[in-house]
Amino acid sequence: MGLLVECPECKRRNSIKAKNCRCGVNLTKTPGKAYWIDYLVDGYRKRERLGPNKEAAEHRLREVLSARTEGRYIRKSPDAKTTFKELAQWYLNLPEVKAKRSYQRDILSVRKLTDHFGSRLLRDITPALVGAFKQKRQTEPSYRGHATKPATINRELACLKTIFNKAMDNGKAEKNPAKGVKMLPENNERDRVLSSEEYVLLLAHSQDYIRPIIKVAYYSGMRQGEILKLTWRQVDLKEEFIRLRPEDTKTNEGRLVPLDSELVEMFKAMPRGLPDVPVFTRNGKPITCIREAFEAARRKAGIEDFTFHDLRHTFVTNKRRQGHHDFVIMKATGHKTTHTFRRYNTVSRDDLKGLVAGQSGKG
Repeated sequence: MGLLVECPECKRRNSIKAKNCRCGVNLTKTPGKAYWIDYLVDGYRKRERLGPNKEAAEHRLREVLSARTEGRYIRKSPDAKTTFKELAQWYLNLPEVKAKRSYQRDILSVRKLTDHFGSRLLRDITPALVGAFKQKRQTEPSYRGHATKPATINRELACLKTIFNKAMDNGKAEKNPAKGVKMLPENNERDRVLSSEEYVLLLAHSQDYIRPIIKVAYYSGMRQGEILKLTWRQVDLKEEFIRLRPEDTKTNEGRLVPLDSELVEMFKAMPRGLPDVPVFTRNGKPITCIREAFEAARRKAGIEDFTFHDLRHTFVTNKRRQGHHDFVIMKATGHKTTHTFRRYNTVSRDDLKGLVAGQSGKG
């Protein structure tokens, strides 16, 4: 009784202490081994195949022996009967998961994870397999056909870890094979700021329905999701603020966004709807995505290497150059830490030259 190791060649189950199988295979060096546990319950011999993870097999054996000693019912390991596809579907159906702002992101991540782990039993998913997934994703195209970025892979790995953690909390898994897998280093810092000339070109080549959205991003630094979900109730033209509630923001903290005179005039010129009506609509329907329209405008304007989110960088940098204090800008943009804020605050060569402009000599 105890822990057994299955020979990858002849499938014979050997004692964990055996160095070689009877067929001649070296069990200590040959890959592809599977572990079993062997125990007695009421005089009947039981065996369970736990897969290639020795640690998981040892954990399961301790659980079984403890239950037998205490006279408890020995339930079959969920890792031995559940596939990853089944577990992933259970995860996506959880009410608290469906309520997440990133639920659509989770769906995309689960799709990639299922492609790799789908029909495998949970017991057969090891840290090595998770590492192989991480390596494989680096060679695959992204959702949009470009090279997959480390940040995308890290989100998928984070989703995998969350799935297993929730499964363990609910008794649907006994281990988390992604627990010790390291994330990829990310280099997401961008240094692209739109010049005033480029901004004029971008607006000129934009369709009418996205032009106000671009203006709000340029003059307020709001995130795209915050802008597209904006309702007329939140636009206070009397006080000249946009009032964002905690549920409207990425950080779950409400904030006041001051309105530039350009935006005040723009909102006044727009037909104002009822309080809960979205501000930005097209053909009477809320606008939920502007990616294709924005990319088309950028290409027509001849603007290279620029994303909608870079408008947020542009706002922060412009306000800093105007002499506003960092903490005041952070209050308007919703940045919680100075570390993150600095990534959005671009210092140009002209900014650096300004440190010595007008100096007549050395001090």
